[in-house]
Amino acid sequence: MTETVPDAELLPLAGYTVAVTAARRKEELGALLDRRGARVVHAPAIRIVPLADDAELVAATREVLARPVDLVVATTGVGFRGWLEAAEAWDLPLVEHLRPARVLARGPKARGAIRGAGLVDAWSPESESSAEVLSHLMSGAEGPLEGRRIAVQLHGDPLPDLVAGLRASGAEVVTVPVYRWVLPEDVAPVRRLVGTIVAGGVDAVTFTSAPAAASLLTVAEELGRRADVVRALNDRVLAVAVGPVTAGPLDAAGIPSFQPERARLGALAREVVARLPERDPVLRLGPHTLQVRGYAAVLDGRLVELAPGPMAVLRELARRPGHVVPRAELIASLPGGGDGHAVEMAVTRLRAALGAPVVETVVKRGYRLKV
Repeated sequence: MTETVPDAELLPLAGYTVAVTAARRKEELGALLDRRGARVVHAPAIRIVPLADDAELVAATREVLARPVDLVVATTGVGFRGWLEAAEAWDLPLVEHLRPARVLARGPKARGAIRGAGLVDAWSPESESSAEVLSHLMSGAEGPLEGRRIAVQLHGDPLPDLVAGLRASGAEVVTVPVYRWVLPEDVAPVRRLVGTIVAGGVDAVTFTSAPAAASLLTVAEELGRRADVVRALNDRVLAVAVGPVTAGPLDAAGIPSFQPERARLGALAREVVARLPERDPVLRLGPHTLQVRGYAAVLDGRLVELAPGPMAVLRELARRPGHVVPRAELIASLPGGGDGHAVEMAVTRLRAALGAPVVETVVKRGYRLKV
């Protein structure tokens, strides 16, 4: 299939496939990528289980209310707001109880939720990370911690380092699990994504939370393909995380990731735009320019979608522009394998789709791109 798009209208992610692992706000991120031309694959890796009616949250809230609280750590806007709303529904005076405390916000969304409740945000870290919150508290900036009561609003992650660090300092820590992350009810999409990543069927995978990154790796482990996923994400498939906290499980698995300067969905989409096209160089083939993208080529500003066979051949030729690629190597690159005839058919279809004489036959040797 060939689609011609004028150069001025060619969208930056046209020809690329990007996976979205988010559960919350997945439509918003998908729309941001779609507007930039990407094919979007939705594969939620997690599901949020609210605890508004859960005895665990009721018990934690009552424990917070049992005695005065000195410090409160709000880690997410939606979580802190949900906690206060749940307490109000139970007729528990949580806001008034927290008013004398120093309330720390892990990021701007948590800060907005604090202010929205009529409370005062005392401090928030530049990095929006729990590690910096712990460092701030351990530095004595909020006074000595020994014997003080600290309420920590969790956000699906138990935050073991933060909680353990505070307890080691002698503080009494009350954890408040506002919601938790579990595998999605339908795990088929994320299982398919594991196979697609290994096969190179996506160009980038986006992550908006650390639990989603950890969940994808867990599913890959269950399928016996974790090593293959790690290898693919170290090779052609890019991992793009919304921030360093989200990238934590990827870092631990030895997977490199790209992250925007600001942990926002718009910035995440712009990071994908910045990273994918720069990965694929624009080749000059005589009077023509060619860029090989995920499932398409851009020839002289035209987007040319290609079937898997011709695409595989073109990608192999583009790895060594101007050099002869033997038929045996092109056979090995074909999806599902093949023979010499299959390579000849793929080259014929490739030439017909491109419509320009950029693929040259070298008799008895193979094929090359004309550079």
